[in-house]
Amino acid sequence: MSPAVGVAISMAKHLTRSAVRKIGAERVGILLGLSQEAVREGKDDRAVRYVELARAICGKAQMEIPREFRFCKDCLLPLVPGTNCTVRLTGHKIVSECRRCGAVWRMPYLKEQRGSCGTASAEDEEE
Repeated sequence: MSPAVGVAISMAKHLTRSAVRKIGAERVGILLGLSQEAVREGKDDRAVRYVELARAICGKAQMEIPREFRFCKDCLLPLVPGTNCTVRLTGHKIVSECRRCGAVWRMPYLKEQRGSCGTASAEDEEE
């Protein structure tokens, strides 16, 4: 079979890895913004779907979800403190709890405490 006259046959373009990551980062950013908006509007199911899509794009583009974006690893709900998660400071840990599924995360914050203690002692020595 020969192509029709005047119809060009084109091959698919091969994108470089950096181009794929650039496009993926743009789309992930949009999806994560939409997911946080959906949480504020009370549409949790839609927010979870946006996070699922963003994770799929990150997997395909071989990149990670931005660190500043927090979501529950169990139910994939974007975490907004005061709305759908509880954040407490106990001892040397930050304790976050998802209100939807009850998952708990504990993160140390010793560096911040040591930094504040170090500056206080330096000020005391100067006086």
